[in-house]
Amino acid sequence: MTEYEAIIGLETHIQLNTLTKIFCACKADSWYDPPNTNICPVCTGLPGVLPVLNRAAVEKAALLAIAMHAEINEISYFDRKNYFYPDLPKGYQISQYDQPLASGGYLDVPMPATPERPAYVRRVTIRKLHIEEDAGKTKNVNGRRWIDFNRCGVPLVEMVTGPDLRSADEAAQYLIRLRQLLRWLGISEADMEKGHLRCDANVSIRPKGADYFNPKTEIKNVNSIENVRDAIQHEIERQIREVEAGRTIEAWTLEWDEDASVLRKMRSKETEADYRYFKEPDLLPLRIDAAWKAAILAQRVELPLERRQRFIEAYGLPEYDAEILTGERALSDYFEQAVRAYGGDPKKVSNYLMNDVLRMLNESGKSATELRLTPQYLADILRLVDAGTINTSTAKALLQKVEESGRSPQAIVEAEGLAKVSDESAIRAVCQEVLAENPKEVESYRKGKVTLIGWFVGQVMKKMRGKADPTLARQILEELLGTQE
Repeated sequence: MTEYEAIIGLETHIQLNTLTKIFCACKADSWYDPPNTNICPVCTGLPGVLPVLNRAAVEKAALLAIAMHAEINEISYFDRKNYFYPDLPKGYQISQYDQPLASGGYLDVPMPATPERPAYVRRVTIRKLHIEEDAGKTKNVNGRRWIDFNRCGVPLVEMVTGPDLRSADEAAQYLIRLRQLLRWLGISEADMEKGHLRCDANVSIRPKGADYFNPKTEIKNVNSIENVRDAIQHEIERQIREVEAGRTIEAWTLEWDEDASVLRKMRSKETEADYRYFKEPDLLPLRIDAAWKAAILAQRVELPLERRQRFIEAYGLPEYDAEILTGERALSDYFEQAVRAYGGDPKKVSNYLMNDVLRMLNESGKSATELRLTPQYLADILRLVDAGTINTSTAKALLQKVEESGRSPQAIVEAEGLAKVSDESAIRAVCQEVLAENPKEVESYRKGKVTLIGWFVGQVMKKMRGKADPTLARQILEELLGTQE
């Protein structure tokens, strides 16, 4: 029986988070605005207007090119991509064709281990990276098609990968890593539901190991990474069924129906010749000279996978911790600032971040940069624990108190009397009280249910409002339970 492999390439459209559109001064982000309120003669293509290139859009696109290890071209050109559609008021889109902003490059995508295979890295090459303007959008309401031109002229980067992906899971992981990178660089919110990151997938199959390509289909209108994964997997399975039944794969453009989880044919797939590209006459060539390129390079930051590896090597973190802590740049920066302020075991900082601070962030919806619990305050709490001033349970409660009030940990400990009680006589008195109040549990412990010692410690901590030294309390309880009749 023939074994098939998938050949997948992705075309991603990335909305850059500039304040204004790429060729005019209209507001770029219109997600919360009424339809057709952020438009002007330029972005709606009225006769006699001229586009003016947004410098910030070029710099953000170039920053992405650098992060993707692509080569920025000193000279690139804008072209008109001609097609007729209701949401394209000019009848053409200003894009880049054969001489784009950047060429080449790649993104390494770590694939996690599964029961079937070990972990590996898939290198996804980039064939072309260019900037262009977005079209508007249409919406069908009660059998009528409504058009919103707000999105016309929003700056985009289109990136085309090589046919390097071999499964739906690899495609999903590529998008996850790309989204992480875009947010890390601060050039796009990369929210697929809002259209900041859009993806078309080109899918074909061939006998495993073959060196030729079969006709490919293109999947459009997918609005989440999970849906991209599902749509590609459905198409791979459909193509295998077609080939095994002796039928030919046709070069269709397909639309993913999320509600029904099915692909539907939209039209025959266009070719580049259909768009009749020619140079944009209203824009000069884009020249990125050495000085401008150097200024863009100066903005380069350590990338997520680079920092992930450094966290493992420099701080001795497990891969799992390093992966979580480099998921977002703000959290990653917070960790490093806390480690420097603490000066102790980085793993202890990681434990508090992953178990307590992340929960706080998830519940509040905040970024790490918005926390009142600063990296310095987290380090102060860890030092209070190390010094024996407070115990671990008090430390965890103190995290929330600092976040709510913005006051320093030391001030809260002093004001609320949270310092750990290490007075043996005081703890002994409470231990005796707990044992006297719970004779059945005492009897069970002495009959062999020694795991109850944790319950007894908990009762002591409860009575002492979490301030008792738990190690000392356990020692006293074990002594009393061993000697009481």
